[in-house]
Amino acid sequence: MYEEHFGLSDKPFQLTPDPKFWVDTATHRKAMAYLGYGLAQGEGFIVITGDIGAGKTTLVGHLMKMIDPANLNPIHIVSSAIEADDLLRIVSAGLGVDGEGLSKAELLKSIERGLHAVARTGRRTLLIVDEAQALPVSALEELRMLSNFQAGGHAMLQIFLLGQPEFRDRLHGSDSLEQLRQRVIALHHLDPMGPDEIATYVGHRLQVAGWRGNPDFADDAFPVLFRATDGVPRRLNQLMGRVMLHAAITDATLIDAALINAVRADAARDTPVAPPVVKKPFAVAAPAAESDIALRLAALEAKLGTPPVDSGLADRMAALEARIEEQDAALRRVLTLLVDWVEGEAAPNNARREAVRGAAA
Repeated sequence: MYEEHFGLSDKPFQLTPDPKFWVDTATHRKAMAYLGYGLAQGEGFIVITGDIGAGKTTLVGHLMKMIDPANLNPIHIVSSAIEADDLLRIVSAGLGVDGEGLSKAELLKSIERGLHAVARTGRRTLLIVDEAQALPVSALEELRMLSNFQAGGHAMLQIFLLGQPEFRDRLHGSDSLEQLRQRVIALHHLDPMGPDEIATYVGHRLQVAGWRGNPDFADDAFPVLFRATDGVPRRLNQLMGRVMLHAAITDATLIDAALINAVRADAARDTPVAPPVVKKPFAVAAPAAESDIALRLAALEAKLGTPPVDSGLADRMAALEARIEEQDAALRRVLTLLVDWVEGEAAPNNARREAVRGAAA
């Protein structure tokens, strides 16, 4: 492994989130500021969203390290489309309450008792729900109801929701979440890192792992890393893991743009690619389609008694359309004559019936 080759004490670019590798990028610093503000309010919902690999879970780990257990009792849930009742049972378990076999009403009472027990110790409960985009509306509504629990005029539960971008869109676009939306006191979206943050990110993670300058990095390496990963932390970790391994295998002491591009080329070759769908150009397919149209035109011409036109398809179709219009006009004339005849016959019959009625009277 490259850690041993370069004398590192840890894996600096592992994909598993580890709060000790926290890097204070601009977007993560802003997220922590929103979290600090929200926690100071002591109520409502805090919402953080971000793309896959943006560092949401690392953010949670960093927050958990900073939380003072004397003030907050954190409960961390990773959502996986949890239904409302199951969510309540998980919350009750986090409060040390056994909710098995309880009805919903009993479950809510037990959760309230658990929150009161935590409040009596001078702490507030913080419920952290990861992957919130997977929660159904019913579960989100239950969370809103839980946020109503109070003691002495103060909320006993504060809720921190993390989710992918679609959760933010859902929160703002759903009428059924209006009440929850009104309780959101802080909201932030984690953006990717900027081009100027790549070097800091890579250097910090290497230093935490015991890096002493080997391998070194050329200035042209970091723009390539940014373009290849769009500044998304997990993608950067994935690429840097390959880069470090390649450097160890080739005994390279300098990582530059050429080495990174060589690793990207190897990765592209290793990634299975579905065979492209070969589409015949229109010019090749046209004769078959044209032949089929010509056959249908010939059949229609024979049915309508239209003599074939010795020209292209467009002229033959124009001739057929003219023929159809002539037949439509003739049909309308026949129908008009028929209606006039029926109405003309009806008038004498009506006169005769009136005469008979008058004689009878």
